[in-house]
Amino acid sequence: MGHNRRVTEPTVGYRSGFASLVGRPNAGKSTLTNALVGAKVAITSSRPQTTRHAVRGIVTRPDAQLVLVDTPGLHKPRTLLGERLNAVVKATWAEVDVVVVCLPADEKPGPGDTFLVNQLAAVRRTPKIAAATKSDLVSPDRMLQHLSSIAQLSAATGVEWTDIVPVSAVRGSQVDLLADLLVAQLPTGSQLYPAGELTDEPEATLVAELIREAALEGVRDELPHSIAVVVEEMGLRPDRPEERPLLDISANFFVERSSQKAIIIGHRGARLKAVGTAARQQIEALLGTPVYLHLQVKVAKDWQRDPKQLRRLGF
Repeated sequence: MGHNRRVTEPTVGYRSGFASLVGRPNAGKSTLTNALVGAKVAITSSRPQTTRHAVRGIVTRPDAQLVLVDTPGLHKPRTLLGERLNAVVKATWAEVDVVVVCLPADEKPGPGDTFLVNQLAAVRRTPKIAAATKSDLVSPDRMLQHLSSIAQLSAATGVEWTDIVPVSAVRGSQVDLLADLLVAQLPTGSQLYPAGELTDEPEATLVAELIREAALEGVRDELPHSIAVVVEEMGLRPDRPEERPLLDISANFFVERSSQKAIIIGHRGARLKAVGTAARQQIEALLGTPVYLHLQVKVAKDWQRDPKQLRRLGF
């Protein structure tokens, strides 16, 4: 997958490889990634369509190492950004050892799921596991119906499931079982990453995602697609004693219209201040260092449709 694989001596029977969690937007992919890794690495938000990077979670066990690639939700593209996101998804599927399709138990599989599984049918050699996510939200009867619809999805699309497993990331129910099923599909091989690592995303990318997540919480529906966050500068403040470090982070929000800029800033800057506080706490928890966060909001007109701006914002 073009990663700098740092390889250790193989243990007999040790397995290692890549898994991709897929599903339509808001199917519980990021929350499940976090539950499997046991730490917060992927952006989770109650707003759909928020993951933009293939954030990897790394699960290291005595018998295996599983690298999770969390793709953006696949959808019928309406903008250039949408097309690029879909291209990222398909490229990811072709490179992983196993794909998990997340199908939330509290919603009937719909046209979006059929579209997704049909696209996945083209990736023939990759084993596919169906995860009935959010199992804590439904009754046992409803779960039986859901599992039966997942089986029907297989008949309708020609995709054969290696396993179908109900799982609740929130309760931690059957998360370990899912990990076992994923590991069973991995090839034998040595560890790909040092044991303590949870993700190989550069820190600036994770920081940008945490800032974006803080901005999306509690914001009106017109915003999710229209916020990009770019970390302009990030570095330890000079002249600080070693035992009292401070990390300076300067980041910009890019929105498409000045009306959106007003929403993010809020009345007398109150909303931006609250977003900054929430993001700073998450970043400090992730990096283990006190942070000084400087945020600015800029308008980049119609950036989702402009190839030059998409490049500048990292897509």
